[in-house]
Amino acid sequence: MKVIILAAGQGTRLRPLTNNRPKCMVELKGKPLLHHQLDALKQCGVEDKDIALVAGYLQEKLVAPGLAQYRNDLYDQTNMVATLFAAEEFMQPNEDLIISYGDIVFEPRVFQKLLATEGDIVVAADLDWYDLWKMRMENPLDDAETFKMTDEGKVLELGKKPQTPEDAQAQYIGLIKISANKVADFINHYKKMDKTATYDGKDYNNMYMTSLLQHLIDSGWHAQAALINNGWLEVDSVEDLKAYEAQEDLFL
Repeated sequence: MKVIILAAGQGTRLRPLTNNRPKCMVELKGKPLLHHQLDALKQCGVEDKDIALVAGYLQEKLVAPGLAQYRNDLYDQTNMVATLFAAEEFMQPNEDLIISYGDIVFEPRVFQKLLATEGDIVVAADLDWYDLWKMRMENPLDDAETFKMTDEGKVLELGKKPQTPEDAQAQYIGLIKISANKVADFINHYKKMDKTATYDGKDYNNMYMTSLLQHLIDSGWHAQAALINNGWLEVDSVEDLKAYEAQEDLFL
């Protein structure tokens, strides 16, 4: 297994906390987001040699001894998919590839559910997302994304703008597994996509991760949801941090 954590972003909605550090080094409950995530991975038996970070903004401020680091030099002009493929050499055919956003934290059980779920692609998704979004914002649908699946958990659509809560049967959390036997195909698929096209309104270098996942689904890949009930948090804004810090019963 190889784990790649995407940690290149500037975290503009977390300013001034990100004026002098990358987003993943912002602290929640006294510990950087990245360190919460690394602790969960360690509890699941993941070794340092199998974890890589892709950095960009203020990379020199990352505190991650012993971990491989790659760099997206165009972090301020590209999006997460370009960041991911800055670490292409770390991806190993025939080893599961785990992709994690750098601004999330999760319990070990969330990661274990991802590993235990089978599919060409596996995406962790929270069935109880609405309560978390209500804690974070006045209108949960403003920042939610569609997530449509069959009764068996096969993902049909994700990443679009929902019109009703029913359009978001769960919420994708930014944690993905590409199964070992599909890693080489995953790399080739991305490279062969039309570089002149737009994907959900973004050009090739700025496509969202959900746009890449949807493109794979539309191309016949089996995407399976690893369904969870809470046990994770996304930190996107100062308001998020304030909401979480006010909770005494967080799992952290």
